[in-house]
This record gives sequence, C-alpha cells and structure tokens, in this order.
Amino acid sequence: MRPSFFTQIPALKLLPACLAALGCVASSVAFADTAPQSLPFAQNWSNTGQLGTTGSWAGVPGIVGYRGDDIVGGTGADPRTLTGVGTVTVNVAVNQGATLLNNTSAGGGVAEFEIANPVIGLNGSGTADAPNIVIHLNTVGQSGITVNYLLRDLDSTTDDAIQPVALQYRVGNSGSFINVPAGFVADASTGPSLATATFPVSAVLPAAADNQAEVQVRIITANAAGNDEWIGIDDIAVTGTPIGGGVNNPIATTCPANPTFAASVGGSIAFSATDSDSVVNSVALTSAAVAGITLGPVSTASTDGGVASASVAVAPGLSAGSYPVQVTFANNELQSALCDVVVTVTGLVTIPEIQGPGPVSLRVGEVVSTQGVVTKLLNNGFFMQDPVGDGDATTSDGIFVFTSTAPTVAVGQAVLVNGTVGEFAPAGANAAYRPATQLSFATTTVLSSGHSISPTVIELPEVTEGELERYEGMLVAIQSPLTASQNFFQGRYGQVTLSAEGRLMKPTNQHPAGSPDALALADDNAKRRILLDDGTSIQNPNPTPYIGADNTLRAGDTLPGGVTGVIDYGLATNFTDGLSDYKIHPTLPVTFTRVNARPANPPAVGGNVRVGSFNVLNYFTTLDETGSPGCFPDGGRSDCRGADSAQELQRQAAKIVPAILGLNADVVGLMEIENNGNTAAQDLVNRLNAVAGANTYATVAMPVGGTGGDAIRVAMLYKPGRVSLVGQARSDTDPVHNRPPLAQTFAAANGEKFSVVVNHFKSKGSCPSNASDPDADQGDGQGCFNSARVAQAQALGNFIESLKLTDPDVVVVGDLNAYGKEDPILELTGQGLVDEIARFTTEGYSYVFDGEAGYLDHGLTTASLSPLVTGAAHWHINADEPSIIDYNAEFKVGDPRCGTASVPTCSPDYYAATVYRSSDHDAVLLGLSLVKTVQGTAGRDTLTGTAGDDRITGGLGADVITGGAGADSFVYTDPRDAADRITDFVPGTDRIDLTALLASIGYSGANAIADGVVRLVNSAAGLSLQIDTDGNAGPASARPLLTLTGVTAAQILPARDLGL
Repeated sequence: MRPSFFTQIPALKLLPACLAALGCVASSVAFADTAPQSLPFAQNWSNTGQLGTTGSWAGVPGIVGYRGDDIVGGTGADPRTLTGVGTVTVNVAVNQGATLLNNTSAGGGVAEFEIANPVIGLNGSGTADAPNIVIHLNTVGQSGITVNYLLRDLDSTTDDAIQPVALQYRVGNSGSFINVPAGFVADASTGPSLATATFPVSAVLPAAADNQAEVQVRIITANAAGNDEWIGIDDIAVTGTPIGGGVNNPIATTCPANPTFAASVGGSIAFSATDSDSVVNSVALTSAAVAGITLGPVSTASTDGGVASASVAVAPGLSAGSYPVQVTFANNELQSALCDVVVTVTGLVTIPEIQGPGPVSLRVGEVVSTQGVVTKLLNNGFFMQDPVGDGDATTSDGIFVFTSTAPTVAVGQAVLVNGTVGEFAPAGANAAYRPATQLSFATTTVLSSGHSISPTVIELPEVTEGELERYEGMLVAIQSPLTASQNFFQGRYGQVTLSAEGRLMKPTNQHPAGSPDALALADDNAKRRILLDDGTSIQNPNPTPYIGADNTLRAGDTLPGGVTGVIDYGLATNFTDGLSDYKIHPTLPVTFTRVNARPANPPAVGGNVRVGSFNVLNYFTTLDETGSPGCFPDGGRSDCRGADSAQELQRQAAKIVPAILGLNADVVGLMEIENNGNTAAQDLVNRLNAVAGANTYATVAMPVGGTGGDAIRVAMLYKPGRVSLVGQARSDTDPVHNRPPLAQTFAAANGEKFSVVVNHFKSKGSCPSNASDPDADQGDGQGCFNSARVAQAQALGNFIESLKLTDPDVVVVGDLNAYGKEDPILELTGQGLVDEIARFTTEGYSYVFDGEAGYLDHGLTTASLSPLVTGAAHWHINADEPSIIDYNAEFKVGDPRCGTASVPTCSPDYYAATVYRSSDHDAVLLGLSLVKTVQGTAGRDTLTGTAGDDRITGGLGADVITGGAGADSFVYTDPRDAADRITDFVPGTDRIDLTALLASIGYSGANAIADGVVRLVNSAAGLSLQIDTDGNAGPASARPLLTLTGVTAAQILPARDLGL
C-alpha cells in the first residue's frame, strides 16, 4: 500500500523543552524564516516553489505554520480563547492536491495545496489541536497596522464541522497572544460537499502593535467537534500608515524563485506586488523578447494596498537553455519595482539522473521530461524504468509517477512523462523515514507498446542497512526464501512483513537492552526485512491479498522461491511516526507455503497441576454502542472497550471460551477484562460451564485491596474440582500499579499448596510528549514507560515476599509488557524468580510487533517451586494469525457503512468460532508436579495416599499400600523390598517407578522385560511383578517384588505403567 498523505495519529516533533516552558515561538529555526518583515507585506501562495519540503517554511519569508499541539485538549474549543503556545511543532505538508482534500480520514495540521488557485490550509485533527500560522512583522515607523486575508472553504468532502477561525497578535516573541475581535469568523466553512465559500477578513491591530521591532500575527483554528474541514488562508496583505507622514512607501514585490521547466511541457510563473499607500496599476514584461515567453493574465490593484498579480507563460517546445525574465510593476505615483528571475528550460532527463546517487534527488522542485517503460500500476500512479540505465549501481533506474487517480497507461508501454520531481513522505513521519523520489503533477504520453524489463536480481539480507535505496522504483527479483514475519496489516492495508533467513525476533527478547548483542540483532533484523505490499492505497481490500485457502496466513509461512516486484518505501505500521521500510509491489503471483501449522492443542507441559495465563483482549460485557451506560472509571462510553454490539460480544466469546477450555488449566490468570467487579469474569465462567459442565470453572473472589483505577483489570479463574482456595484473594496496594497484581493461594487435591499472582504491567504505548520524561522512549528498544514497569516489578517483588511468608511456592503470570531480557524482567529474575519460558524454550514468543516476535506474556516461579515445574510454553493460536480473522465486524462485509464515502470498500469476513485469533497475545501454560511424598519404614507398613497425586516409597518390608485417588507413583529402590501389595493400582493412571531399583542391580539394558530382569506373572491374588537380578542368562531366580490386586498382565503397558 502506498501511504496516504496524512494518517490519524501524527507524530510529535518536539523543539527543545525550554521553548514550551517559556511559551515562546523560536526566533530562528532551521526549517523556518522568522525574520520580521517590513510593511507592506503580502503573500498569495502563487509561488508554489516556496514550499518544497515537508515540515519546512524556510522558503517563505516571515511565515511559519504550527500544528498547535497541546494548546487545548479535546474538541470544539473556541480559538479566541486559545492564546497559549503549547508544544511548538513546526508543520506543513507540501505539494498536496485533491487527494488530501478528498480524504475524510486524513489527519490535521497545515498543508500547502497546489491546486488551480494555490493556497495553504489549516485542519484540526489528531494531535493538531489548534493549527495556526504566525506572521512575523516589523512595524517600526508604522501605525494603524491593518491585516487583510481571505478565508477559503477548501473541503468538498462530506465533512461538515463548524470551523471557527480567530485573529491574534502579540508584541515580541514570547508571552500569550491577544485576540483581535474584528478578525473572528464563527464558521469559515460550508457544506457538506461544498468548497466554494470565501470569507474576507480585515482588521486593524491595537495601537500596541504600532512602531515595534517585532509583532507576531497569528491566524488560528481548533480541532472541531465533528469532522474538521480544510480552511484556506489566502491573499494575505498587511499594511500600515507611516508615523509622521511624508513617507512614500515603495512597491513591495513577491518574486518567485528561479523556475525550471521541461521543454516538452512549459509552464507558467506567478508574480505579485502591493503598495500600502498607492495603487499598483501596471504590470509589464520588460526583459528582452523571447519567442515562447509571454506575459499572461494580469490583475491590477484597485485601491491603495491592493494586490496586483500576473503570470508569465513559458510555451512547450522552447529550446533548452536559460532565459532572463523581468517583470516591472508600477503605481499611480510614478514608482516602479522589478522582479528578475532566470527561467531554465531542460530537455530529456534520464531516470537515473533524476534519482541521483544519494537518498534524495538533487532535482527536487524541478519540472523534467523523462522516458521509460511502465513496470507496475498502482491505484494512484505507476512505476516506470529506464530500459538501458546508466550502468551506475548507486543510482536507481526506476521511479514512481504519482497520478492521484487510476493511471491510464499499461504495463509494457514506453511513455514520455513530464512532471515535478519530489520526495514523498507522509506528514508527521519521523526522522528515520526515507522519502521516495517521485514525479507528480505529471502529463504522460504513450510512445509505444510491447516492451518488457528484465528484473534485477538482488539479495536479502542487505549487506548494509538501507542499500535497497539504489533499487527504489526498479523491478527486482529476490530469489532467496522469505518468511512471513507479521500479518497484522494484511486485511486493512494488504501488507505483510517478510524477512530473509527465517523469522525476526525482538532483540530485547534475547539480549539486554543496549547490549552489543541487542544492537547487532536490531541491525540484522533491519537488513533482513522487507514489506510485501498489494500495490494499492485502498484500505480493506477485497479479496484480501495473500490469504490462504483456509482463510489465514500464519507468521512463519514462507515464500520458498522469493518474490519479484518493484521496490518502494513506506510505513510498516498505521502510525506516521512508526516503523518504515522498503517494500515490494509484486508483479508475479505470490503464493505462500504453510510451514507454521496451526496447533490444535497447547504444547504438553506435564505435571499434575496446570497454570495458565491469557490476555483476553478487552473482554467487556458493557458494550461500546449507542445507549451504553458507560464504563469504569469515568462512567462514559469512551471508557468502554472491546465488543461494539451484542453480536461482536458473542463472536468474541465464541473464540475465547474454546481457547480457555483448550488450555485445560486448573488456574487461569486473565488480563484485559472489564473492571466491573466480577461481572465480566463471571460471564466467562457461565459460558465455560455451559460447555464444560456445571461448576467446572469458578472465579476467584474480588481481592482485598481492590482492582485499581483502570478500565480493565486482572482476574483469575480456577477449577474447584481440581484445586481449592486457601485464604482470601488479595491485591498489591502499592500505588505504582494502575492494574494491581491479584494473588490467590490454592491447594491441590493432595494438600500441596501454591500461590498464583496475575499481573498486567503498564503498556509501551501512549508515550509522554515531553522527551525529558523518564518514561519517554529512551531509544533502547524497550519502548515508553520502561521506568514505570521497572518500578512495578520492584513493587511486585515486595508483594511476592509477603506471600512467601505463608507459602514459598509462587507462580507469577501475566502480560508484563516487557520482553524476555528487558529491564523489568531482569529486575524480577534478579530478585530470584525463575523465567520458566526461557528455561524450557529457546525462542519463546507470544506477541508480534513491527514484524518482530517476542514474549510479553510470562511465567515465572519462586526458586523453591522451580524444580517442580515440568514445562512452560506458549500456545501459538493468536500472535501468528492475521487480525482480519478476529471477532470485530468493522470494515468487513456486513458492516452497514460498506460502500459509503467513509468506508468505500470492506474486507471479507473470515470470522470462525475457533480459538485462532481469539486475542492478539498467545496464552501461557505451565505444568507443576505437586506430588505428596509418602515414605514408609524398613518394617511392615500399611500406607495410604491422599486424594491427589502421591509419590509413595514403602521401603524394606512387606507393605500394604493404598494410593487413593489421583495419579500415584509407587517407588522401589532395592530388590530386597519384597512382597508388597498395592490394593488400588489403576493402569494408565498410576505408575510403578523401578528406575532406582534397576540401577542398584547394575541393569542398563533397553528392555528389562525382554531381558528377563522384570517379569509379570498373573496369579490368583493379582499381577505379581518379579525381579530377576541376572535376567534370562543367569542362574538367579526371580523374586516377587509386589502384587497388584485385581490387575492382569494384559492390562499393563510397560512404557506407560512401568516406565520400561
């Protein structure tokens, strides 16, 4: 998918914190010209070359645009009341057109629109709380400062918000702005679907603005309560009256930068001028006459201070070269002023010459003509490639041509394209984003058809990260196997993250953050990764690209033969400030091979008690729908998460219930369940018992200490038939937790006790806006709020110590929002806890983010319990599955919005009531061997086990042993322990352990029964198990060791029942 110009969550680009603290706008920044401008001042945006780089106002004298972050929270504010500065974020998206104006889901800020009448516009949305422009003026020697401009409704979409615009000023470059009442427009929009209205504004600033070295004039709007509209600010003119009179102000001109045009296209150049105390009534082309360069339409001023404008046309076919052009403006007081520019006309420029050897074209802003063969069509443009190239491996032979609508050319056609060279990056992209060279505002001529380009064979991993830049826009073939590493955006954007040499693992899952090993793995991942795109910017494509016949594509599945397509660059996430990387648009069919099969059951973990953990992805019984009573903590609908309807709740439960049943755990910790008492947890229990049988599951009671102040909490389910509660549930009351850990002690059927603590640490998202905040992202791979999670881990350690005073055996489970070797986990293992996932797996993972797998979902134990852990694993039913198959019904066929302007296309609904994608996290499962030890004496004993699982050693002497219920193990260590009778042995459940006995007689063979060392003899009293110390080959006789009452040899499976 080629990214849209804006997304819903713009990035925050922070200036130094002191600026925000002082409430000041920087007087000089690299991406703005903030020098105060003398009067008269004018700007009508006709020179589109002023704004050529996203985020930079350096080419616009005296004007800077700001996103207006944090000036106000929420929507619907009156901009007249917004006199502060907020986070100082310079902002502009350049070279925009109808695509952005027609995008109802685009984010907000400041944008330049190169439409028929160029203009800049404001739109409040996302973090753009109060977008504005600031005009820097020098009014020394002037009074009666008059500000004129025209507000234009630019938005022809169905957006129809009330969009107020205010005028403000301040003297100097610090402090609050002062509202100018005469400049307020209550609603500068019309609509919906109209973009014709204009609103002229004219206001005289208070006398405080007279005769000042710097006056800042701000035009500001706010994030509207509805869908914000784009409001243009055009024809800006600021004038004053000379103090003391007698001064005849000169004509002030607005002259363009030296333009460049392609010879085959030509173009036009805009000029303007104004005079504060006279009428600019004449415009003339006064340079030497050149055939093909003519003066176009002229508009003279009609009043003092009015704007006169003109354009100079450069005709197609003009010979390549440089041409001086001079435009002379004159007024009614016999004054004149000149604009001198040099027009450069170029011939054909090859694609490699446009691309150049570096990451950014040296021809940005130039209008060029070039030729190539069309290699790939997208929905909003096409790729073309020079069929010969320049032989330079550092320069790409391909380029993207942006058409905004479906291109009319065909693959294999040779075309001539005339367009403006640009570097595309979405607004708000972070510093790591590599802009893609493209041609826009293009005209295309088909020259011939039937051509083909042979793909260039390239290899992954890259030798140096970023070297795919040299193939940007080119048709390539990656012939080595590739693996699907992430499919989260497959349904929404038609995008799958691929990697060479197997899956990508999160560096901090395996190595401490900032360590050489972690840094090396991060670099290795970057060199191995590429995005597989579907070649369209359409959301919710139907059919879903790359989906398998069984309606899934699992991470870990492969493309054994690689992929052939065109190299591009774009976002890997739906966050404009998130991960970005090179991508490939396939030109040949792509079919994945299923390598990572769906696991029908969780891995075997052994033991006689199983403890599970499951993040149930916002299981709310209070629905997020119209008429909702609202959710904790604030009682509003905005606090409700999860299902949006009764249908979605049913779909969600129909996945979660079989997943919990499949875990078959005796205790299950839950995360992301609604914090509405035990209502949501009990709802799950009711649904589980409806399938498994009455009273199979129960909820742990609400804890002493409370469940915290978040909308979600942790909870615990258990099987009363398998374990029993010991004491009350309790939670950690340390205020560092917003979702307090929940603890409960249990007893197995044999009386063995253990405690379970369920946790959900602070997430990595919703980062602090202040970069100096200790919880801000430190750039070490651990994300935001790492400091908070470390503090939570420290508090959890103290809480566990208090639990150990009653019983030392503690299991710690939950979503700790920290990968295996991140600081919070190292804090816990440093306290003595054992990471059982690391102990039993080599590459544990439960979650995939940015294409990298790792485990946020943990199972740790105290040192006393760890030797009794028989296994720990994740059940990979969620993290490997695409999100499109989950319970949500939005943006899928059946959504009533499908086919409307807000949701033009909808994906197929692949939902099925199965465990797969029941959450976004995989569940954790641990096995515990909590066996009661029963020890006899050297004499004749009568021993009886418990109702649970026992390990019984009778010792020497003829013993009578009854194991009782449960899976019991009867241990024999010495051949002299003879004539025992076991009264209730159950084949397939109980077990005879002869390991120590056979070792004591020196037997090391593979089959003790075949070798005659162990013999099974049916008798009237039951099955006699006999030991012959020298087996079939020796003279010794077999000696009865024990008798199993009521059992025959036919019922015994040696491997199962005897461990042989």
